[in-house]
Amino acid sequence: MRGRKALGCFVVVACVAAVLPACRSAGPYGYAVNYVATSDEAKAGEGAREYDPVMYSREPDAWRKSKAALFGVVTGRAPGPGGAAYLTLSVRKLETRNLCSNKDDEDTCRVTVSDRDFGIVHVLAALRPEDDIGEHSTAAGSLVRAVGTFGEDVDQADGAPVLRAAFYRHWPRYFYVTRSAADLMRQ
Repeated sequence: MRGRKALGCFVVVACVAAVLPACRSAGPYGYAVNYVATSDEAKAGEGAREYDPVMYSREPDAWRKSKAALFGVVTGRAPGPGGAAYLTLSVRKLETRNLCSNKDDEDTCRVTVSDRDFGIVHVLAALRPEDDIGEHSTAAGSLVRAVGTFGEDVDQADGAPVLRAAFYRHWPRYFYVTRSAADLMRQ
């Protein structure tokens, strides 16, 4: 009987040890095999439509009535009204799985977006201090996930829509990859 209890305890400990690594956080930059939204991101994105530039151009009024979400690579940053940053984004599609350098180590995985640009969007975002200034600040080459609403205004230079972000998530340059990295990284 004592042997069965010991075996049972061993099985329980082994199961817990196997499950614990799966419970770890993907961290601020999403180091996981599949994309992991933060709890704030999931909450902000409830009911949001994933931005589609073709559908937006066909029905801009319908898009202005609801929240929209998108991924984009920053191509420009300027000061915006009220201290916000005015970001120009090259819209990208989130890949189904992240690319990883080592299939057995999630710490080598990076959030992965398409190589292809799906249009330009401008985003007004109130940046957090760590994203505003410093080594990992939001700048050209950064990846941004933005959730917000479109207004009536468009950019004066290119006519692209402007999204007012209620939420954003930022990956500095080199903390994410595009699909082109598949030659160097495994999936």
